[in-house]
Amino acid sequence: MTDTSIATPYGKMPTYVSVPTRSGPWPGVVVIHDVLGMSRDLRSQTDWLAGEGFLAAAPNLFYWGRAFPGGKIACLRTVFRDSLARRGRTFDEIDAVRAWLVAQSGCTGKVGVIGFCMGGGFALLLAPQHGYSASSVNYGRVPRDVETLLAGACPIVASYGGKDPTLRGAAAKLEQALVARGVAHDVKEYADAGHSFLNEHDKADTSILFRIMATVTGLGYHEPSARDARARILKFFRTHLGPPAHVGSLGGESSPPTPRVTGDGELRSR
Repeated sequence: MTDTSIATPYGKMPTYVSVPTRSGPWPGVVVIHDVLGMSRDLRSQTDWLAGEGFLAAAPNLFYWGRAFPGGKIACLRTVFRDSLARRGRTFDEIDAVRAWLVAQSGCTGKVGVIGFCMGGGFALLLAPQHGYSASSVNYGRVPRDVETLLAGACPIVASYGGKDPTLRGAAAKLEQALVARGVAHDVKEYADAGHSFLNEHDKADTSILFRIMATVTGLGYHEPSARDARARILKFFRTHLGPPAHVGSLGGESSPPTPRVTGDGELRSR
């Protein structure tokens, strides 16, 4: 678990990387944040995946906005503009993280992507033609032309909240398109969950407005739904990314040197 930086066409992007303690090589996963950016919850999601045997990297897509007043708003505008255009800086920088994972000697070369809310929308947009072997879409926006979008998409596991007023019908719409395209998938809507039911955001990472909206709309963590969704995501990733190679020849778990990520973005053993 460490903060590093990954080279992108626009500069060095701060990225939180979590490395499994069990022996590799491991499948990789790019973890894409919601509108809150780099948060305690994002780090927790990344650590969860590493704990399950995935080399996980979570980029801070809002990093460049720290250099000037109102920078985060500018970042959000860029991110949402790129999501509509389906190209641009945000895609280039996420692609750089995937390429970084593939280049690591501890990675099997198979990489998945997972995203939440805003990040879930990107996980869906990245499923076709971006080199991923599986995508986990969590309450991500489903575009009107989703069936066209999904031509050539990788397998997709998706989770939505039945009490989410912003995404009514999204799960059914996505599943219909996946069936039509013949894409391997697992889509589920949780009747008792709202938006962001997988995210346990710390108050320190949220604004008063965010907390008011959460109270009014039912946005927030829902443990029973989150537990089931995580189990589905792990099963799906292990099926399509492959299990980590951590079992020794005698059937026991091997004990290699503990891997670490250096400040220059290299994965090395201690």
